Amino acid sequence: MEVGRVPDVMTTQSRSPSGYAAWRLIAEELRREIVGGTRAPGAKLPAEGELAERFGVHRNTVRQAMAALAAEHLVVARRGSGTFVAEHTVLVHRIGARTRFSDSLGSRGGAGRRLLASVVEPAPPAEVAERLALGDGAALRLETASSIDGLPTSRGTHWFAADRVPGLAERFGLDGSITAALRAVGVDDYVRAATTVSARHATAAEAADLELAAGSVVLVTRSLDTLMDGTPLQLGITRFVAARVELDIGHADLELDGPA
Repeated sequence: MEVGRVPDVMTTQSRSPSGYAAWRLIAEELRREIVGGTRAPGAKLPAEGELAERFGVHRNTVRQAMAALAAEHLVVARRGSGTFVAEHTVLVHRIGARTRFSDSLGSRGGAGRRLLASVVEPAPPAEVAERLALGDGAALRLETASSIDGLPTSRGTHWFAADRVPGLAERFGLDGSITAALRAVGVDDYVRAATTVSARHATAAEAADLELAAGSVVLVTRSLDTLMDGTPLQLGITRFVAARVELDIGHADLELDGPA
């Protein structure tokens, strides 16, 4: 699951042979170096001219890539000194049989999850009705957002069988935790039945919600949680900011998708 690497030398055309704008591919390469630890916080990045030579592009193309990284708070420009890797902490979200986002957040200061919207859908999408075994029943859809130290980390859409979790939206609004809210409405335990993971560029709406520059990458998980007896409980789609979240996958029945 890796977004295609930018070659060390690219043509000076505005778009690469793969069809992506050259600045996006350069931003992805530098993002990978920063998040992967090759370029440590505080390290000075090569000058625009050096990067332009490395990638075989015009300086304006490099400038666009750097602007995208600055918008993601991965680099910071210091007048007269250059551009440096910003201090950043990547959240490691562990996906296992008992995946709990609140556990991944731990005791981090400034970490939180909030409810954006809750809707009861009498006629949910066919996939939702099928995977949650709703029959003619309605679905409860929750839209959530999480952040750490004021920076958005993910945007989630969660569906439940409405009649199985009465009062869930209200409890989540109070607790900021789906696990705590479920426990409050009588669901003491549940397990992850399946997860698929993909990577793609954020849509315009996702970029706005997650405060990302155009062309930024999101990791997308599609998951199904069940009660202990196998009854479907939650179908979820979560978009994580790739530069801020690392997914640690730990259960054997995981399904993996390639880049979307």
